[in-house]
Amino acid sequence: MGLLHNVKTKLGPAKGKVSDLAQRHEDKIHHGLDKAAQAVDKRTKGKYSDRIQSGTGRAKGAMGRLAHQGESGPGGGGTTPPPGTGAVPPEAGRTTPPRDPGGTTPPDDTPPPAS
Repeated sequence: MGLLHNVKTKLGPAKGKVSDLAQRHEDKIHHGLDKAAQAVDKRTKGKYSDRIQSGTGRAKGAMGRLAHQGESGPGGGGTTPPPGTGAVPPEAGRTTPPRDPGGTTPPDDTPPPAS
């Protein structure tokens, strides 16, 4: 047996325990994440607010998946965070079009304004 299999075997019972604790204390964990995010945002004087908010949403989503793993139903065990967690996919914040290999942006499809 490989090393990875041995590690998975030994950590199996702990995974269930962590999931149970995360489920029981989900509200406290969310509150702690929000409080930490506010403290960091205050220290950085809002310079990284969007990144802090994104990271907090991702952490809440991961925690929610951990807390609700093993639950059957539409949201159980999937890779999508539960609704209302504030997690934002990485593509959602994109405002500029992707660059082509030449390093230029694609032309705008809208016609020029009529004079």
